Amino acid sequence: EVQLVESGGGLVQPGGSLRLSCAASGFEFSLYSMTWVRQVPGKGLEWVSSINSGGGSTSYADSVKGRFIISRDNAENTVYLQMNSLKTEDTGVYYCATGPRSNWRKGGQGTQVTVSS
Repeated sequence: EVQLVESGGGLVQPGGSLRLSCAASGFEFSLYSMTWVRQVPGKGLEWVSSINSGGGSTSYADSVKGRFIISRDNAENTVYLQMNSLKTEDTGVYYCATGPRSNWRKGGQGTQVTVSS
């Protein structure tokens, strides 16, 4: 059974940083691309970033490019999202998902990120 457990969210002021983690189990993590998506209040799920299985290829939504960094540790079955220069519009529930940008599947409960002064 695929399990994805997100952590690292919280309340941060605009301009601050957070690092999200997603611990994966139940599948061959190192063989899968991984993706972060977010649920913004009043909107649907929004794709944020993806990373390929080896970690050598990453992609980002224009809204986070230059501020967020996705990475992974295949030895630890964990994918990360370093979020810098946070804005109020980054507020939402962040989920990790298995698969690439074009075909991801959300599996965890998410972690709440609130950016507010």
